[in-house]
Amino acid sequence: MTEVKITVSGDKGKRTTLRYYLRLFFHAAACGLFHSVVIYGVCLWVRMMNRTDLTDPRIVTAKWFMPCYLTNWNFLFQTIFLTMSLVYDLMEWLDRHDSSLGRKLRFARDVMFSGLVVPLTLFISSMFWTLFWIDRELVFPQVYDQLVPWWFNHCVHTNIAIVVLIETLLQARRHPTHYKLELWLTGGAGVLYAIVYYSIYFSTHRWLYGVFGIMTWWQVCLYQLLIWSSTFLFYYIQFPINRIFHREDTSTEKSVTHEPKTGTPNNGYEEPSSGVPESWLKQRPKSQIENSSF
Repeated sequence: MTEVKITVSGDKGKRTTLRYYLRLFFHAAACGLFHSVVIYGVCLWVRMMNRTDLTDPRIVTAKWFMPCYLTNWNFLFQTIFLTMSLVYDLMEWLDRHDSSLGRKLRFARDVMFSGLVVPLTLFISSMFWTLFWIDRELVFPQVYDQLVPWWFNHCVHTNIAIVVLIETLLQARRHPTHYKLELWLTGGAGVLYAIVYYSIYFSTHRWLYGVFGIMTWWQVCLYQLLIWSSTFLFYYIQFPINRIFHREDTSTEKSVTHEPKTGTPNNGYEEPSSGVPESWLKQRPKSQIENSSF
């Protein structure tokens, strides 16, 4: 008779603790940065509204419809997400994350990240910089440089993708939190935004983005389908990508030691034999076993 001794490695716990502190630091730093950019953006918009010397049609359009740009919507979504993440990290620090409020906050945070932040961020960053590389006048005319600092442009079009990348590395979201709700958020945001910028065009005959102005209507329709399909594509690919960095822990590191016991087994007591062979099937020929019917 042997005794089995199982020792569970503590490496997983150490990695989890380190990852928590990295998340806390990242969420605190990013939250402070994003709130600062939001405040600066609001002040910039107020200054633009108070100026009467801005006569370029593209600047006038940006001035009056600043809250209608998808870039600003997405930046607000990311700011809300980072705020919720920081609050949840602090609740975890206080060991209150398993409370009713903590579970609801975690649910809202994860659904918002998967359903809004990831698909919109990846679409905006990839589409903006692709068009900017082709011809910046299609998305961010050079005249904007008079009002918008270069670093602000990178905050709302580049840093947002970096946030998604770091969040993916630090937080496991291997599967959807609420599949139907996340799909509704992704599709709803795309449809709502289409309603907004088409309504602006039909009411003012101005496109929010110059890329629409060089297209025929059938090209606009195809481009719209590309926008919607790409956001859903980005939604679906986030989970297999996350699983690359966060593999499921199917086995825990264990060391097994067999130690023989000293002394007489069972204190010298032997169980009486039942008289039945250990396995009566062993006493039957193979042909008899195969031809048996029940």
